[in-house]
Amino acid sequence: MAALSEGKTAPDFSLPAMDGATFSLKDALAKGPVILAFFKISCPVCQYAFPYLERIYKSYGGKNVTIVGVSQNDGKDTVRFNKEFGVTFPVLLDDTRSYPVSNAYGLTNVPTTFWIGQDGGIEVASVGWSRKDMDAINALAAQALGGKLMPIFQPGEPVTEFRAG
Repeated sequence: MAALSEGKTAPDFSLPAMDGATFSLKDALAKGPVILAFFKISCPVCQYAFPYLERIYKSYGGKNVTIVGVSQNDGKDTVRFNKEFGVTFPVLLDDTRSYPVSNAYGLTNVPTTFWIGQDGGIEVASVGWSRKDMDAINALAAQALGGKLMPIFQPGEPVTEFRAG
C-alpha cells in the first residue's frame, strides 16, 4: 500500500510525545494545519530532511502551524537522533511493535511528510526527499500565517532535488 495521497482525509490519531504529553491530531487541527513527518533514526534520507523541517519549525512552528515528527524507534534512540540532527519540534513515538499510525497513513518508506489542512485533508504527501515538496510545504506554512515566506535553503547551499526514502 502506498502512502496516503493528496485529497485523502488524514486518519485521526493520538500518540505519546517525547515530553510525556499526548498529541492528538484532532486537537492540533483545531488550531491550524499540521506538518506530519514520519522517520526512522537509521534512515539517511531522514537525517538529510529533518534539519530542513527544523528550519520550517523555527520560521513558522507554534504560530497556527503545528509541526510534529513521528518516530518509528524507541524513545532512547529518538532522543539521540533529535540531539544529533538539531530537532527541537515535538516528536511522537509510534508503537514499535505494530506501527498503528504509520500503517494508518500507508507508509512504505521514510521519510514521509504530510501537509494536513485544517479541514483534515492531505494537501501534500511527500515520500522520500523532494525539494519541490519541501518548498510547497514551506509556502503553505507562510500562507497559513499570512506572513512573509522565509527561505529554508540558503544561497549557495547544495540541496538535492530528490532522494528516495
